[in-house]
Amino acid sequence: MTSDLLATILSDLVSPTLLGLALLGTVLGLVFGALPGVSSTMALAVMLPFTYGMETAPAMVMMLAVFFSSVYAGSVSAILLNIPGTPGAMITLLDGHAMARKGRAAEAMSYALIASIFGGVVGWILLVLLAPTIAHYALQFGSPEYAAVVLFGLALVAYASSGDTLRGLAAGAMGLLVGVVGRDQVTDVPRFTFGTADLQGGIDIIPLAIGLFGIAEVLSLLCRSKDAADPVPESAGRTWPRLRDLVGEFPTALRGSVIGTFVGAIPAAGSAVAVALAYAFEKRLSRTPDDFGTGIPRGVVAPEAANNACVGGALIPMMTLGIPGDSITAVLIGVLLLHGLRPGPGLFENQPDLILTIYGGLFLAILLTAIVAGAIGIPVYRRILAIPQRLLMSAVLILCILGAYSVRNAVIDIWVAIFFGAVGFAFIRLNIPVLPLAFGAVLGPLLEENLRRTLLIHKDVGVFFERPVSLLLVSVSLAILVLPTVIGLLAKLRRPD
Repeated sequence: MTSDLLATILSDLVSPTLLGLALLGTVLGLVFGALPGVSSTMALAVMLPFTYGMETAPAMVMMLAVFFSSVYAGSVSAILLNIPGTPGAMITLLDGHAMARKGRAAEAMSYALIASIFGGVVGWILLVLLAPTIAHYALQFGSPEYAAVVLFGLALVAYASSGDTLRGLAAGAMGLLVGVVGRDQVTDVPRFTFGTADLQGGIDIIPLAIGLFGIAEVLSLLCRSKDAADPVPESAGRTWPRLRDLVGEFPTALRGSVIGTFVGAIPAAGSAVAVALAYAFEKRLSRTPDDFGTGIPRGVVAPEAANNACVGGALIPMMTLGIPGDSITAVLIGVLLLHGLRPGPGLFENQPDLILTIYGGLFLAILLTAIVAGAIGIPVYRRILAIPQRLLMSAVLILCILGAYSVRNAVIDIWVAIFFGAVGFAFIRLNIPVLPLAFGAVLGPLLEENLRRTLLIHKDVGVFFERPVSLLLVSVSLAILVLPTVIGLLAKLRRPD
């Protein structure tokens, strides 16, 4: 990566087109993220089809802006309405809404914004420092190691998803089956097409993601009783915290950022796990743990720093190994696949300009979020949040259908989105995690390709236990999948009758 290439990327990022797309993505993310029930994943799933006609770099810049700004904006409804706009804001509402009840809503939102920007910068720095090193070693992987990495990612997804490991494993297995729909690349034999020509080319990941993360969530929200919350009182006092107060929260923000980055880098762990760990860690360190939940800034800073640091962390496995760090990066992989690119170590070798653009695009998203979110203020947010939820969800549902159709202008994609929307809705109602199904569909072809190549070359599955890296990854994967069940059975056997 020469200095000339870096200068070219920087000049492109400040071009009116990319700046305009980044600004548009930031505004859309701030709107989507602040709306109760409209998660960051849903926001990206709705926006993804509109990147079809773009070049790869502008598409990624806009989607990264939607990603980062929507993750922050989830704190808005958590603070004002006691309803988390995104899963990562579930912990923020504990102290954030309590501060709002005390007339400190503006101050709580300011703490959340500053902590989010700080966490985003820390996550970005660690992404830039760690990703090239990981990619360098990943380039030395053969088919056995890569197959083992994919298996490891799927095992973590099954273990870390909501519900028990067995249900997560079953959902992941379904995703693997979805991933092999279509004609076999080697034998050209149709698989699971049910005699339908439209499925010969496989199931597109974009309408699948729109269905699982968009339509399913809309249906789930529409079936719930209407959430009611009394309006918070008018903010009394300052909007921005004093400098000495911010300096006092610096260690909390730093700890939360580091936790968020490394938890975000674990496939499927996600922001919900990161914010819970950051909050619990701060509460354990505190001399007055009973103050948490009563409306203290520390209870807002810790989860919000962890939440946005997860953005950079989740991009690390996506870019270096081609494994989604969470459901949001699973959608971002869809952007790259849409443009004929496979995320992984090859990107660092073959597309250094795109890697630099992603780095620059994420930093631009952080900067624009700080500027735009700081200027919008509570009045605008409260007007947006006043939209009736049923009307809002109906509009999102229409956007999902239009988005699915716009990918290839094919009616089959609408049916795919509707089908997987129904599947996702059923999974939610049955408390089966949806995320492993999506991960399985994304990683299934990659696992099959590397597993088949390994067996064709080495003729024996024993090769996975002869190479150190694959042996370690396969062993850890099996332990992750088996140990929870074994421990549960032992616990049952030890219980007195």
